[in-house]
Amino acid sequence: MENKSQPLSPHLQVYRWHISSLLSISHRIVGVINFFCIIFVSSLLIFIQGNNQILQFFSETFFGKFFVISLCWSFSFQILNEIRHLAWDMGYGFDLKVSQITGIATILGSFILAILFYFAGKSFI
Repeated sequence: MENKSQPLSPHLQVYRWHISSLLSISHRIVGVINFFCIIFVSSLLIFIQGNNQILQFFSETFFGKFFVISLCWSFSFQILNEIRHLAWDMGYGFDLKVSQITGIATILGSFILAILFYFAGKSFI
């Protein structure tokens, strides 16, 4: 006989999200976003063909600044999360406490690196 009072599998009301699962999902989403952003930036650079006025206008708009900062964050997050995964591949960091600490460090580090990359690039250009 079937017991209809209990769910067959864990549902969102029962499941407790962990930082590792959230970082795993966001790592995949950010990877797809980075793929399309690389295509967009490459296409933009090909189509302007050295016309710096268009690039300067794009970098001065709110959308352009938001796009550059978002791109800095997404690549920073991707890099730091890949370093975390490389440590896991070597067999380190599987402990629950260490996994949570490295997850939080990945999130905070990605924001710090994004700010540093943005200001370094802004002073370089």
